[in-house]
Amino acid sequence: MPQSRKSQISLIDTPYYHCVSRCVRRSFLCGVDKYSGQSYDHRRGWVENRLVFLSTVFAIDICAYAVMSNHTHVVLCIDEPLAEQWSIDEVLTRYHRLHKGTLLTQKYTKGDKLSQGELISFDETVELYRKRLYDISWFMRDLNEYIAREANKEDDCTGRFWEGRFKSQALLDESAVLACMAYVDLNPIRANMASTPETSAHTSIEKRVKALKNNWSQPKNLMPFAGSPKQGRPKGIAFDLQDYCALVDTTGRSIRDDTSGFVEQNLNPILERLGLNSAQWLVLTTEFEMHFYYAAGSEQMMHAFKRHTHHQRLRGMGKAKALLKKV
Repeated sequence: MPQSRKSQISLIDTPYYHCVSRCVRRSFLCGVDKYSGQSYDHRRGWVENRLVFLSTVFAIDICAYAVMSNHTHVVLCIDEPLAEQWSIDEVLTRYHRLHKGTLLTQKYTKGDKLSQGELISFDETVELYRKRLYDISWFMRDLNEYIAREANKEDDCTGRFWEGRFKSQALLDESAVLACMAYVDLNPIRANMASTPETSAHTSIEKRVKALKNNWSQPKNLMPFAGSPKQGRPKGIAFDLQDYCALVDTTGRSIRDDTSGFVEQNLNPILERLGLNSAQWLVLTTEFEMHFYYAAGSEQMMHAFKRHTHHQRLRGMGKAKALLKKV
């Protein structure tokens, strides 16, 4: 039975979430329809451009994404403290980039004076908008509704483009976050759409590797890798970008060549720090969605998430013991 979104999101436990949206009616986000011969590759650009735009509006960072032929993956990080710091003007400016707002919010932005009665309603509306600007459901709604409208317009049809609600998974610790990011980044390789991470078009890893090879700064629209966790470090993923790209590349070659024992634990700083062996890592980066449903993380973190979200049972607890236990 589908769970309410409130029972899938717990900012007490984690700000990181993996979201997946799938198409219906043999719809395409990219690739060529073998029945009609029509190419839909340009739609992948729609998704990427929309993600970049939404990341400038919401207090939500993009950690990883992959646009596939009939579905999208995105790993998001909610920055609630940032949204709470925004002024009224900042909240309304951001929200009005996506939605019209109310007559009162429009009146305020024009500089018109509000009455005492209007101010009470106005303040409540501003706080509602503030919450929406760090809400994953609103982020995915503003992504998916836009793509659906554009696709239906191009196909000259109406009706659903997406397969109901998007799926979300809470990523409860750094092992789950890194494994899920790699799982998302390696999607095109597993699907035989690309042979290497840098040739995986319309993915976050393509942008990260390109920036790394050209000695550019990290992509502005992606949450940066900030290196080892130290006091005073800027906000970001607490690992080294070069180590992550090397690990994803090695994992991708293993998946492509169907080899086992693809990377020695002590040869990669990320696996060494996470305490995972190569067998655990390979299963996580190839079968992540198979083993975890609403949440992924260590057994202890899974129990805490279960308690905070009032789940009676949480699927994936056994796999958490086997796959995310330090060795």
